[in-house]
Amino acid sequence: MSTHFNQVNAMGINLVPAKQKAVIEHLMQFYLYDFTQFLDIDVSYEGRFAPYPGLDDYWTLRDTCYPYLMTYSSKPAGFALVERMNNSEEADYYMCEFFVMKKYRRSGLGTWASHQLFDRLRGRWKVTEISTNIPAQAFWRKTIGDYTGHRYEERVDPKHGNISQYFQSDIN
Repeated sequence: MSTHFNQVNAMGINLVPAKQKAVIEHLMQFYLYDFTQFLDIDVSYEGRFAPYPGLDDYWTLRDTCYPYLMTYSSKPAGFALVERMNNSEEADYYMCEFFVMKKYRRSGLGTWASHQLFDRLRGRWKVTEISTNIPAQAFWRKTIGDYTGHRYEERVDPKHGNISQYFQSDIN
């Protein structure tokens, strides 16, 4: 790994304006490709994955949906889709999707970006990984554990076996 990846000042995470929505749409293709390792999804005959359901909501429902773009040296490097869970006893915020391009994995970008989100959106969080995505489970356990001093709860969905972590981002 190149040492330039460790420079936090090169990392960025910002809300994506509607005029840049296509950046998230394009990165979503790589995200879905990565998921072919864990889920049975295919591309169309044109070679593209189906559009992500509800992606437009992140620009039309800005009071409850937050699309973030991660950058490294001002270049797109990943994204996070966060939803505010209004009137939920479960959590205030839900990390719907989180993606870091392979080039930037293990660089610290994902951990840094998630901690930035937890700091910006204070409250009760829920983060879920599908049951077969062991690397994501390890990432979130370490990232959330480091962020909270290991003060989080983990639950397994009895129907699908997916794992969720629950924690407060406003206790640090």
